[in-house]
Amino acid sequence: MSMPQQQPPYQANNPPSRPIFGPTPGFPAASGPFNSSSHGRNEMPPPPSVPFGPGGMGSAGGGGSRAALTAALKRPAIMPNSPAQTPQLMGGGQQQQRGPLSPANTSQQQPPKKKKKLSEKSLHPGIKQIVPESQAYMDLLAFEKKLDYTISRKRIEIQEALRKPQKIKKKLRIFVSHTFMPGKLDTDGGDGSFPMWELRVEGRLLEDLNKQTPQADASRPAPEPPKSRRKFSSFFRSLVIELDRGLYGPDNHLVEWHRSATTSETDGFQVKRIGEQNVKCVIMLMLEYTPPHYKLDMRLAKLLGTTVGTKANIFNHLWIYIKRNKLQDPEHPEWINLDNPLAIIFGVNRFRMQETAQRLQSLLYPPDPIVIHHLITVDNSEGRKMACYDVDVDVDDPAKPHMTSFFQGVSQTQEIQAMDNKIFETVENINQLRINREFFTSFSEDPQKFIARWIQSQSTDLKIMTDVVGIPEAERRAEHYQGDWSKEAIHRYFFNKIQQRRTELEHLLNIK
Repeated sequence: MSMPQQQPPYQANNPPSRPIFGPTPGFPAASGPFNSSSHGRNEMPPPPSVPFGPGGMGSAGGGGSRAALTAALKRPAIMPNSPAQTPQLMGGGQQQQRGPLSPANTSQQQPPKKKKKLSEKSLHPGIKQIVPESQAYMDLLAFEKKLDYTISRKRIEIQEALRKPQKIKKKLRIFVSHTFMPGKLDTDGGDGSFPMWELRVEGRLLEDLNKQTPQADASRPAPEPPKSRRKFSSFFRSLVIELDRGLYGPDNHLVEWHRSATTSETDGFQVKRIGEQNVKCVIMLMLEYTPPHYKLDMRLAKLLGTTVGTKANIFNHLWIYIKRNKLQDPEHPEWINLDNPLAIIFGVNRFRMQETAQRLQSLLYPPDPIVIHHLITVDNSEGRKMACYDVDVDVDDPAKPHMTSFFQGVSQTQEIQAMDNKIFETVENINQLRINREFFTSFSEDPQKFIARWIQSQSTDLKIMTDVVGIPEAERRAEHYQGDWSKEAIHRYFFNKIQQRRTELEHLLNIK
């Protein structure tokens, strides 16, 4: 069987009715680098994004994808006369403008923005051969990668630090003062008064005392008001003043203040009593700890080397002692074998690790209060008599607000994101220009061979996108059917037909 010899599709003396360049009408132009598939197209650079010739050369690689084109081909076809494609003309022959889309339709059509990667900022290695100065940009990109890693690590460290209570030690100066006011006799019908004394307990942080307010200057604007400082009562959980019981009796010798949920902070405490004798008083101040602190049993405190601390801190010291002395059972790690000092303190020879917090609870006590002994003297000398005491208190780390603001820098993040988007666009344009340059350079070297390879590449891409089986271009030639495979195919075809006919006859004749 012979087939008629067909002429090549394009000849010089018989120009086609449609342009050579560009995709076949009715199909979108293929995009993507030519070296993305096989068929001898590794040397072929991708087409540029600018049109070339009447039909256009398609879009360049990088912008679109083969999957997107395949999805476009699977959409339902639109007839040329359908209302969706035919523009509606108004009276003057002008095209009718469509109104703006509704917000609902706009939100459905806009896909979510994909977060770009750092690798998308990189320039193609071929650009370095064209512009050697581009290596400076790549060095900056490598430095940015290291900087991002350092910032991420510091961010994690700050997050861990913010979870833990950040306290620092500062000196609180407590002022204990008293004044005596002698009584007045009732003369000339006036009201008399009894002799009395007044006791004041106040205090401030030393750094607040050392701050000196600048002198007012009429030529300068008024300074900003200072930030609100921490009040004296906020450092304490309770205050008890015990007066001489022999002078004021068992029902009136105690003055107590305890913190509650509705307590309003104050800068000091004041006590007034009637009397003209010297009074011995004891002032007991219980510090406010956040988180709560506890005092250890003296025996356990000497063993662990700590006296007061939080439960977590005490448990950590105990665990260090267990690990250092290897008290954990090697065969059963959940058990702790106590040595002689710990066995005497806890009263057992071993216990489970889960029982540690429960057994420590009986060895924890409230911390000791600050005890101040003060003598209130009553004499006729005028003026206030004062005594000062310095104690250590825990205050919040002043760096904590700055650490918190580090995570709230939304404006800086938006500015960096905007600059990153500009860099992404610039790098994408540079890579696109490199593709265009390679395309036109290859075309200028050998136009005839370039066009032939390009047409072959486009036809192969079209075959992949349209899921065509076989080789349509080769099947048009008679030489394609003169190979050895065609004889085997003919034999298989006739064998299958004979088997099919035989099965039909056996079925009709009821032959098993």
